[in-house]
Formats: sequence, structure tokens, C-alpha cells
Amino acid sequence: MRSFRAENLSKLIHHVLDRNVIDAQRLYHEIKEKYPIVLTRNLDTAKQWLETKARGSERYGIVVSSKAYRLKPLALDVRLSPDVENWFLADKTDIRSSLFLEDPATEFDIQGLELDWTCVVWDGDFRFTNEGWDHNSFKGSAWQKIRKPLDQAYQLNAYRVLLTRARQGMIICVPEGNPDDQTRLPEFYDGTFEYLKSIGFELIY
Repeated sequence: MRSFRAENLSKLIHHVLDRNVIDAQRLYHEIKEKYPIVLTRNLDTAKQWLETKARGSERYGIVVSSKAYRLKPLALDVRLSPDVENWFLADKTDIRSSLFLEDPATEFDIQGLELDWTCVVWDGDFRFTNEGWDHNSFKGSAWQKIRKPLDQAYQLNAYRVLLTRARQGMIICVPEGNPDDQTRLPEFYDGTFEYLKSIGFELIY
């Protein structure tokens, strides 16, 4: 069952990242009863969802792209690497634990490893547009376009890793942005949110 579920999740995420809406919708409809994926714009809502889903010794945590520099206003700072051993093993009373929902792990921290439930917080580094994915990296005080195809491929693969780390289900949080912050404008996030919603992921508030 684990292998079957992982295979179907991998195919689903492949379609999502390939912008293949029809196949993504079809495959998600097939797996959603056993593997829920929900969507929110509120990080506190996402944390509450994780806490209500986990049973017994199941683990959950927040994962983000290593280029998600503008999640810092949400108290998610990718420049501060988690203590990986304690992130995966410590209990929920330990502030270093994934269960404390304070320190996010990036694709480098979690590659090859899994949790039962994850919250993927999606920053403005990787944006959906009608023309294709818009790749960005934060330099100094502004976003800059990633133009080299190889670097774009690395970024896409980073999101592939983040979106396939949960054994049982996940919530994707796409922030609303802030019209008063030129580095977090709502337009950096809205296209991605609308695209993910179009696939059929349940929206929660």
C-alpha cells in the first residue's frame, strides 16, 4: 500500500509541475480519499490541520524551498538550518522538533526522508503563470529571475522533493502576500494559488 500510494503521489506531482491540469485532476480524484491534499492561505490554519490529522506517534512538520527567503515575515527563516536529528526525532515539547512547527526544513534537509504529514509553504520564488513557471531567487533586497535552464530545473526538482515527502497527506499553504511589501506582492502568490485550486485540492480557511 505504501509503495502504491507513493507511486501515485509521484505521478500526481509530476502532472502538477508539468502543468498538466487534466491528468492531475484525474489522478487526484483517484487518490484523495486515501491521500488528502488541502490548500490554504493561512499558516496558522495549516498548523492546526496538521495537529488534527496526526495520530499517536505520527510525525508532521513544515517544509519550504531553500530559496523561500520571503517567508521570513511568517517567522519561517530558511537561512537558519534546523537541527536535523532533533527535527526528525524530538517530541513536540522540544522547540527543535518538527512537531513544534517553528523551524522549517528545506529540500536539502528532507531529501530521502519522510514525515507522515507535511505543510508545504510555497513562496514567491516559484510562481505559476499562464506562460509557464516563473523562477526567482532573492538577492539583496529584491527577487531576480533565474534564467539558466539548469538552475530552473534544480528549482523545479526542489518543489518536487517538498511535495513528495508526506506518507499520508499534506496541506499546501500559499501566502496571500502583502501589497505594501514589494517583495511579497499578492501577484507573486495568487497565480500559484488559483492553479493549485483548479486541480481540485480542498480549500480550507
